[in-house]
Amino acid sequence: MRGMSVGSRPLVPSRLAPGGVAHGSRRAPTTRFGAFVALTKPRIIELLLITTVPTMVLAEGGWPSTWLVLVTLVGGSLAAGGANAINMVIDRDIDALMERTRNRPLVTGVIQPREAMVFAVSLEVLALVVLWIGANLLAGLLAISATAFYVGVYSLWLKRTSRQNIVIGGAAGAVPVLVGWAAIHDSLAWTPVVLFAAIFFWTPPHFWALALRYADDYRAADVPMLPAVVPFDRAVRQMVGHTIALVAMTLLLVPVARWEGVASGPRLGWIYLLSAVALGLAFLAATILLGRRPSDRLSMQVFGFSITYVTVLFGALTLDVLI
Repeated sequence: MRGMSVGSRPLVPSRLAPGGVAHGSRRAPTTRFGAFVALTKPRIIELLLITTVPTMVLAEGGWPSTWLVLVTLVGGSLAAGGANAINMVIDRDIDALMERTRNRPLVTGVIQPREAMVFAVSLEVLALVVLWIGANLLAGLLAISATAFYVGVYSLWLKRTSRQNIVIGGAAGAVPVLVGWAAIHDSLAWTPVVLFAAIFFWTPPHFWALALRYADDYRAADVPMLPAVVPFDRAVRQMVGHTIALVAMTLLLVPVARWEGVASGPRLGWIYLLSAVALGLAFLAATILLGRRPSDRLSMQVFGFSITYVTVLFGALTLDVLI
């Protein structure tokens, strides 16, 4: 937020966001192959898959078929990559106006929009085929529905019209837990719905922490991302509220999974529960601290920790089930 200050505290620019490549690298791809890879936003895909495998482990009550895990990861990656590529086609005009995204392939002209759309649609079709044949139709349809929601609701509608864009549109990023569960059971239940809600509430504070740093970019592109259109303290208050809801969902998972008798018995114990409490308190404390000591550096630290949070939390879930 160059040239801005909050109260009497200047906001100091950050050179590199921890994990920032997950939301757009400043490095322009040097080859066409690299450009097509960049269209899929591979670091975002990594983040989505971090939630898929642990959900499959929970659904199975142990390690699932390795083949099924691989098929689900491949299918989910293809679907997410296609969605990200379509998003870049839609957003190429505003990407050109934002420092964080100005080196994306469609902005630099390394790839043309038509090429990108053919590539993206091909990935979506392949994703449906892989998941349908390798897992089941429900898993495939869920993955494709996430793309439809991300593109239709977030990219084409809310992103440029509503300050709540990432709150609603971010639901697409929570669908991979449903895909992982469906791949095991060919059905859904309350347990994956609670996991869906956890990722749903995690997404806004995660993304808004980054948006605080790049608020000027969103203003330049006339995108009403919350931190770009409301005062800093108000944005942080909403981050705190969503973080509280997130922690509540992660704790609710324990009794819901037990009530549903996941894997024929209670499968979440102290490893997951203590991790959820400790990580949740740390995330909440970091967000509150950001409100008291606003700076670009701290907002990027909160963004970086949000990635660590979801990685360690789902890792603890996996360990709890397997151990």
